[in-house]
Amino acid sequence: MKIILLDDNLPYYRANLHCHSTVSDGRKSPEELKEFYKEHGYQIIAYTDHEKLVAHNDLTDDTFLALNGYEAGINEDGDVHWSRRKVCHLCLIAMTPEQTAPVPEDSPRTYRGEWISDFAKNARDAGFFVTYNHPVWSLESYPQYSTYHNMNAMEIVNFACQIEGYDDDNGHCYDDLLRGGERLFCIAADDNHNAIPDDSTVCDSFGGYTMIAAESLDYRAVMQSMAQGKFYASSGTSTHVGPVIRSLVYEDGTVTITTSDVREIAYIPDSRRCYLVHAADGETIQTASFRVAEDERWFRLVVVDREGYKAYTNAYFPDTF
Repeated sequence: MKIILLDDNLPYYRANLHCHSTVSDGRKSPEELKEFYKEHGYQIIAYTDHEKLVAHNDLTDDTFLALNGYEAGINEDGDVHWSRRKVCHLCLIAMTPEQTAPVPEDSPRTYRGEWISDFAKNARDAGFFVTYNHPVWSLESYPQYSTYHNMNAMEIVNFACQIEGYDDDNGHCYDDLLRGGERLFCIAADDNHNAIPDDSTVCDSFGGYTMIAAESLDYRAVMQSMAQGKFYASSGTSTHVGPVIRSLVYEDGTVTITTSDVREIAYIPDSRRCYLVHAADGETIQTASFRVAEDERWFRLVVVDREGYKAYTNAYFPDTF
């Protein structure tokens, strides 16, 4: 049985799924962000300003798609200084362009796993794609995020937090959630606010992005692909495009990946059966195959290019094949 997990016959669109504009605390207007990101090869931005769902459908054209959304924050209770207060941040991206009402909240926000999980479920029921954001910046660890449920995805990379010095390369957190029984995807995003000059080496744009495979650059087609996990996450810079995953195929118990020129490809499963294929010194590889054990609950792959930038597949669950 052959299953196409990532299809090289579909067009891929480069997306920033976490973005702040002058609607909240960003420094660029929605229109400026559109042009800024288009200049760097992007076709999609999800506008996720803090606590404000503003539709930007007027910015969509034949070469650019504006996704509507907002970022909700749930703060730790008590008299704790902001610098030490834990917080859960979720981005909510509307599944259709007509969805312009925020998620109804029947009770005050409470920093408890039960409330956060219910909020995420309500958001999905209301027609939103829900991502869990930057756990390191949020000062959250396993005791907190292990109680969160009902998210569509989590940020395996948050570039703005990395620029600030946080270790928000979150493969360990993703694995924790998967081992805890969650079935969710992973994205990479900028979380840009653009307070730093555009030409600075610490500009918080273009470092984390998601490559979405869709039939066309249409709102519903793109969000349907997101809901189905037809995408991968990658990292790079304004001048360096990160690793490209060209295809991912599962057939008869073996998963095969093809990529751009890379240094190494890692297979990470539910068990202690990780494998790494590494290029010889001075060389690159473009493909690798891994045997998936019959008892694996899930597996994912990480690709690293010669400069150390990574691309990440979603986790896949053999019991769904």
